Amino acid sequence: GTEFRLVQTNSVGGLVGAQFKKQAVAAAFLAAIGIIIYISFRFELAYAIASVAALIHDVVIAGGLFILCGFIFGGRQISLPVVAALLTIMGYSLNDTIVVFDRIREDLTLHKGRSYTDIINLSINQTLSRTLLTSFTTLLVVLTLYFFGGGAINDFALVMLIGVVVGTYSSIFVASTIISLWHKHARGHADA
Repeated sequence: GTEFRLVQTNSVGGLVGAQFKKQAVAAAFLAAIGIIIYISFRFELAYAIASVAALIHDVVIAGGLFILCGFIFGGRQISLPVVAALLTIMGYSLNDTIVVFDRIREDLTLHKGRSYTDIINLSINQTLSRTLLTSFTTLLVVLTLYFFGGGAINDFALVMLIGVVVGTYSSIFVASTIISLWHKHARGHADA
């Protein structure tokens, strides 16, 4: 005997949606500048450039795979929850990258006789279990959101699934490689 009635319907027009997307892009750009300034101050410029490059990598790959899923399976489009997920991925990946960078900085003071590449490898190996366990537990939560969260957050959860995997990969392989190449290039100029 229960009857459902539509009480209210809200929609966001294309103009408002476009304005939100512009604001999200501006927020991401300002966040990247803030990250560069903060990490340059806390570490050095190479670390800042590497972390922003890893963030760009994460957002482009996660967004691209989400759009590809939309082409293959249909029904997926860039919306405000997707933009929110991309911004969340930036924060998640940056946190993971900072943990690795902090260990590199600690190991540089502890192992002065080793090469920069060896110290980066040592630091990654020391933080690898923490990185993988954090990513695994985050994936469990995001998988639960994806399968049981309903249609309202399904796109958000899918982007987060992709982003957690890509963010973990970039923290280990992308950001650290850029630092290694930066310092190898700097040493090459110092030796010349």
